[in-house]
This record gives sequence, C-alpha cells and structure tokens, in this order.
Amino acid sequence: MSGTDEALRMTKGTLAVLINSTQQNWLPERWKARFDAVCGGRRVVLLPDSTLDPAEVHYATVWKPVPGDLGAFPNLRAIFNLGAGVDALMADKSLPDVPLVRVAVPDLTGRMTEYVVLHVLMHHRQELYLRDSQRAKRWEPKYQWPASAVTVGVMGLGTLGADAADVLRRLGFRVAGWSRSQRAIDGVECFHGSAQIDAFLRATDILVCLLPLTPETHGILNRDVFTKLNRNGPLGAPVLINAGRGGLQNEADILACLDDGTLGAASLDVFVQEPQPADSRFWTHPKVVLTPHNAADTDADAISAYVAEQIARFEAGGALENVVDRARGY
Repeated sequence: MSGTDEALRMTKGTLAVLINSTQQNWLPERWKARFDAVCGGRRVVLLPDSTLDPAEVHYATVWKPVPGDLGAFPNLRAIFNLGAGVDALMADKSLPDVPLVRVAVPDLTGRMTEYVVLHVLMHHRQELYLRDSQRAKRWEPKYQWPASAVTVGVMGLGTLGADAADVLRRLGFRVAGWSRSQRAIDGVECFHGSAQIDAFLRATDILVCLLPLTPETHGILNRDVFTKLNRNGPLGAPVLINAGRGGLQNEADILACLDDGTLGAASLDVFVQEPQPADSRFWTHPKVVLTPHNAADTDADAISAYVAEQIARFEAGGALENVVDRARGY
C-alpha cells in the first residue's frame, strides 16, 4: 500500500449518498439521517451537493445511481450497495475499480427466508384454491398431501438460498438445491453446474429462484426449464417462485406456461419492469401471486449500521466483508 493510500485510510473520508428511490422507507433524505446517526461524526453528503469537493469522498453508499456518477470521485475507496443485487451497478462500464460491497445482514437473510417459506406453504397448502372457494362460498376441501411428498428445488445456494433450504428441510419438505459451483448443505440434495441442472429440475415440484443476475443467468427461467420440472408430483403441475431478480425470468414464457398448464402457479416478487404497468396480465392472472419487490425489504437501520461498521473496520486496517467478485458478477 502506498503512502498516499495509507494516509487516505487514516482519514475519516466523506460518505456520499447516491440513492434513486421514491419509496417511503428508501427516500434519500431518510438514508442521510440514518448515516448521520451511526457514522460517528463522519461527514455524510446527500448528492447532488454543490458545496462538495469530490476529492473528499472516500466512500459511497448507493441504490440505483445514475451511470457515471461514481466516476466523479478520484479518492473513492469503496462502494456499498444498499440492496443485495448488484447487477445494475455492474452494468455501469464507468464504475470505479474499487471494492463493491453487498449488503449481507441477518435481517435480510431472515426476511427472504420468511418470504420463501410463506409462498412454498401457500402453494403446498392450496391457498389459491381455498381463497377461490371462499369467494365462491364452496366448501369442498381437496386431499392435502404431506410436506414430505413435495420436493422444493432452490436455485442459488448462497447465504439466502442456503438458509431458506435449511428451514424448508426442517419443515419436512424434500429439498434439492442447484448452484453454479459445488455446495454441501446437511439434508439437502445438492446439484451444481450445467451437467446436473436437468436432474435437479426433474426432481423439483416447487422451483424457488434466488440466483444473482449475471450474463449467464439472464432469462434462465424460461419454457425450456419449466418443461423439465416434475410433471408427476402431488401438486398436479410445478410451481415457480422467483424472489431473485426480474431479469432472470422470461415473462412471456411464464404467462404462456401458466396458460397451457406447463406451470400450475407462480409467486413473483421481481419483474423486468418495476412497477408493473397497469395493463400487465400479472396483476390479474388467477394463477399468479404478485408482490412488489418486498421479499427481503430489509430494516434500513440495520443496513446503515452495517455500512458504518464496515467503514470503521476498514479504516482501522481490517478487510471489507462481502466484496463482490466482479468476474463472477456477485
């Protein structure tokens, strides 16, 4: 490390906040107030700010920043992305070559697992049929199979996928998992790589996707994948749950497969276009449960504290955690 670099690390550099959001809990002003409260006197600047000298900025905390904006800071040391997905940032060809840190707090993991378990149980316990029966005043319960008769396949076995898989296993489901590289999780049948994905799909009744969005995974949730899912399971037709990224799914294929019975139902938290337009069929399709990208809507106070702790540890000579591997895209 050069003398200049060491001097930068020994100085409390400014934290720049670059956030594009109109959601109430993610308003830029609220984020600045949170960081002011936890950063121990460090200067926190909400951009744009005409009084800021770009050279003062050592850290940036971001959510969907305008491409090119981060290139304005010559002394930038690290970028903290406030969400789990970094695909939008990675698409910015001008992104400075500094560590890019993913948010990884227990609160996020727990909330994602809650969402996955909720929707797996919703489809397993026939909630779409039962709610339709309620509206029709129809008292006709169907046979309820045990969890042990259903295989939930989790695509993506990182922190989020591994935790969801473990909880589903403890609820009694058969659980399989697929990831690009080899993983091992107690009680979960793990598959990996392109050579094993077909075997994973053939065993799966409910497909849960928590993959990161990379060039290799873009559009992976398509008709070819859906036709390989288990056609003989107790649900009658396989179910899709996507709480990863919208770009993972071919939305025309999802609708067509719901219409022709290739898929029995879908829970979708993410979409290519967010929010969905008013005329989207996903709003009204009887086999779709739509949620507004809130599967892991993490406690913002926990995220703020996480970023402040990471910066303090880094300036004390420690290593940053959960740094994105840019070659892999996550």
